[in-house]
This record gives sequence, C-alpha cells and structure tokens, in this order.
Amino acid sequence: MEETIESKIDRLTLAMIAFDKGDAMRIQHFLKVHRFAQLIARLEHVDAHTQLVTEMAAVVHDIGIHAAEAKYGNSNGKYQEELGPAPARELLTKQGFDPKDIERVCYLVGHHHTYKNIDGIDYQILVEADFLVNFFEDNISKTGIENALSRVFKTETGKRLCREMF
Repeated sequence: MEETIESKIDRLTLAMIAFDKGDAMRIQHFLKVHRFAQLIARLEHVDAHTQLVTEMAAVVHDIGIHAAEAKYGNSNGKYQEELGPAPARELLTKQGFDPKDIERVCYLVGHHHTYKNIDGIDYQILVEADFLVNFFEDNISKTGIENALSRVFKTETGKRLCREMF
C-alpha cells in the first residue's frame, strides 16, 4: 500500500523534531509554517505532488539555522539559505523521499528568504506561510506587514489570511 501524503509528512515532521531536539521555539515555528503552507496549498487547489513538495519544504525550511549560528554566530536568512540545503538533503534522503523532490525542496530551502524570481506556487506558498508566522513571532509593524502584503503575497488565500490576522 502506498504511503499517503499525510503519513509521509508526519514521518518527516517527527524526524525534523528530532533534528531540532531541545529547541522548542524552532519546532513550534516550523510546525506553524507547515500548517499555513498546507492550508494555503489546499485552498489554492494545488495538485497532490505540489502539495507534498510544499509541505516537505515547509517542515524543513529553517533546517540551516543551527549551522548558521555555529558558523556565523547568527541565524541571518542568507546564512540559512547557504547552509540549509545540505542537512535538508541528508534528512530527506534518510526518510526515503524521491530524489527529484529532494532537489526541489533543497532549492526552496536555499531560497526561502529570497523574494525575487519566485519560480513556482510551492515557493510562493512557502514564502507566504513563513511571513505569516514571522509577522507574529517578530512583532512586525503594521507598515512592514502592509509592505510585504503588497509586494510579496500573490495567492488569494495568503492575502486573506494576512488581512484577517493582521
């Protein structure tokens, strides 16, 4: 019997929780980003494969934070993009995901703080979901939120969620 998207994501989520063991703040962050990404993807009616890749990326999107802090002393987004793909590839490979999907997820991990040249609905949804969580967690100003909403958000669902929350 083929494994469902839900069971694949549950398995990946448990592996990512183990990866971030002891770091409740980061675990809570990726869980929230995942849920928003899952919701946006569903309401935007993406196909099943795109749903899977989007959710995979949301779960592992910040996997480079610990490496960035160790190497550079901070968790700057560019450092996360630089150092995230390698551990993402390793984790996803150990979990038995398709190599093509792993490459796309690693691309997304390596670009999720880059808001120009967004090249797919999976990328767009990941960026929007991360923004929705970061707006709250980082206490972003109303002006900052409005700026990102007008410049970065493209999906109707992401825009709606942003307007209704903030």
